Amino acid sequence: MKKTQLLFLFLISTLTAIAQSGNIKGKVQTSDGQAAPSVTVSLKGLTKGATTDASGNYELKKVTPGDYTLVVSFIGLESKEVSVTVQANETTNLPAIILKEDSKQLDEVVVVGSKKTYKVDQPSQSLRLQTPLIETPQNIQVITEKVLADQQVISMSDGVIRNVSGATRLEHWGDMYTLINVRGGRASAFRNGMNITSSWGPLTEDMSFVDHVEFVKGPAGFMMSNGDPTGIYNVVTKKPTGRDFNGAASFTLGSFDLYRGTLDLDGKLEKTGKLLFRLNLMGQTKNSFRVYEFNNRYSIAPVISYKIDDNTTLTAEYTLQHVSMSNIGSAYVFSTQGYGGTPVELSLNDPGLDPTKINDHSFTLNLQHKINDNWKLTAQGAYFNYQQIGSSLWPAALPNAVNSDGTVLRQVNIADASNIAKFGQIFVNGDVTTGIIRHRILGGLDLGTKEYLGDWWQSHVLDSAVTNKYFNIYKPVYGSPANGYPTFDRSKGIRERAGLGATISQRYTGLYFQDELGFWENRIRLTLAGRYTYVKDISYGTSVDGEKFTPRIGLSGSINPETSVYALYDQSFLPQTGLIRSGKQPKPITGNNVEFGLKRDWFNGKWNTTIAAYKIIKNNGLTPDPSNVTGSTQYSIETGQTQTKGIELDIRGELARGLSLVANYAYTDSKITKSNDTLVVGNREGDVVPGFAKHNANAWLSYKVPTGALKGVGISGGFSYQTNRTTWSWGGPGEKSLPDYFRLDGGMFWEKDKIRITANVFNILNTYLYSGSYYAYGGYYYWQTEAPRNLRVSLNYTF
Repeated sequence: MKKTQLLFLFLISTLTAIAQSGNIKGKVQTSDGQAAPSVTVSLKGLTKGATTDASGNYELKKVTPGDYTLVVSFIGLESKEVSVTVQANETTNLPAIILKEDSKQLDEVVVVGSKKTYKVDQPSQSLRLQTPLIETPQNIQVITEKVLADQQVISMSDGVIRNVSGATRLEHWGDMYTLINVRGGRASAFRNGMNITSSWGPLTEDMSFVDHVEFVKGPAGFMMSNGDPTGIYNVVTKKPTGRDFNGAASFTLGSFDLYRGTLDLDGKLEKTGKLLFRLNLMGQTKNSFRVYEFNNRYSIAPVISYKIDDNTTLTAEYTLQHVSMSNIGSAYVFSTQGYGGTPVELSLNDPGLDPTKINDHSFTLNLQHKINDNWKLTAQGAYFNYQQIGSSLWPAALPNAVNSDGTVLRQVNIADASNIAKFGQIFVNGDVTTGIIRHRILGGLDLGTKEYLGDWWQSHVLDSAVTNKYFNIYKPVYGSPANGYPTFDRSKGIRERAGLGATISQRYTGLYFQDELGFWENRIRLTLAGRYTYVKDISYGTSVDGEKFTPRIGLSGSINPETSVYALYDQSFLPQTGLIRSGKQPKPITGNNVEFGLKRDWFNGKWNTTIAAYKIIKNNGLTPDPSNVTGSTQYSIETGQTQTKGIELDIRGELARGLSLVANYAYTDSKITKSNDTLVVGNREGDVVPGFAKHNANAWLSYKVPTGALKGVGISGGFSYQTNRTTWSWGGPGEKSLPDYFRLDGGMFWEKDKIRITANVFNILNTYLYSGSYYAYGGYYYWQTEAPRNLRVSLNYTF
């Protein structure tokens, strides 16, 4: 029935599009003769409209013949109205419409409408694309600030993935960093267009300084070819908007002693608007449903933007995140009997262990220069510095470390780390026409260096097999472990302590060019692109480098202004390092993605659907050797070749007045198609690749009463559902599978003028939820539970 209804809607929209109609074309300029981009042009009394492009051009297609009033508007500025008559089967070309503001004044007003919606039409500038999302030949999904606020998401690892198809979370490590899998592999982590992915990072971003999050599925040659072909997520931070002084303050209370406050200030540092600022502050204390577990944080994120002249803007951004948290292994439970069977609040952590402390600094300098109406230059440099002092917990690498009666020998390892990265980027965007062909041009250079130093060599066993003083998961006793608490030696610097065996570094250079050729008034778009990448990796005492040219070909066609279809072929390349028991050097990861999709905007762009089908082939991936012993040298095995196939559906936007929806479904099938070592269980042809769910569905629905006595009252709710879940890593003979996953959340809110109160209950059904894997060498299972039923209440005030 639902398929029939969707087909009927599609047929009606198609018939409407081919009925007799006319078009309106024109250009909007400022009083000083400059093009006026991002201006809304609509027909008064109707929902039909358009937005001017970078050259100030607009076009309204398939308008019913008649007389209309054209409304030209820009948020924060006075609207202008123009009369127009539309004839059947003709295009009405209007003379340039002049806004009384000059280009300088227009630039000072930034469209911030995306913060009030569940859907946006353009990717961020940091993705480097000029093409609207509906015309881009790839599945790109944007999670807006409005969605994050409604769901009370407070960090990147706190429920973000429910808003994008096929995403799953892996090893939590106490909210230290976020590891997200999509399309059968790890999604590379980006921030403002820079690849900050590391073996143990980056530190999960707090949402207080995040504007929105972009998920790019599959390889992204225009962003990165030295990465996993499964995709990326790009965290875009808040910037000054150019408005007069305004701000927002919020306070959140929640279960498990959550106390959180944020402050967002935005405005001009002097009245002309040449110097702008944005400041985001956050402070939080949070315990856990698990005993003796906590995560206290604060962040400071100032941004200053200076308009050097009418065409050039320099922006400086600094972010500090400080974390004081319990032992990073405190979330794990271990048992030989399979998953579960212990209370959800169980932790193997001990209250006498020192906290793990992290200071994460980043500084970015961004220069944007408008060369002319058609060309723009962007240059960006960044420095990231992550320092960690702490410890982790795991069963000891000793006989009988985990036993059938629930006894465990806990081992604490030092977990100090230094993670420093430097990035440089410069790229140019062009939008020009040669004859009848439109060219959206992108070209640029990427440079980056990363270095991770880790000290996990020192260890201390808390419990004693000699005196039979174990920790028992069924009868836990905390405090005063048999062997006392560790005292780690930090008299030497982290570099000396790490040594070659715990040093991971990478240096890369990327040079890329992309031309999107638009034919037949840009109804058909052909993307031709390529990237040359050179990468050198040094890891665990071994060094490898490589270079490769990777092509990208995309084709996108507009059936009508609201509907497009696309096809894409893209490649990726990543040299890799690791230790293989045979002593041979691992080969670089290579991969390609073939993708087809259909995108559709509904009801004048208020909501959107994206359907994508893809196949990704990945060669030479590394995975941990199942025979590794904790605390000793960690070897890897090469998987040969994997193939991931899937179908994705994403829906987001405003379905009706006051009713907003984010929903998605993904079918994922990832298997080994060629094996380099068929003797290893889990590495044979046909074996499933770990880290995904075959069926993954999510939804979040929000409704706010628009009028009447209950105006401003709202209700929202959603679910997450996964079946056929694979584990975190390769298992062993007889490994138990993970059960299906279902979580239900929901709540209510009320907003009036500048005040909003939001209350949500998470895991309403109080289900015992967890994810985990089997540790073949130790012969036991390990897993992490999720929070039982819990509540958050937020008060937000804007000014």
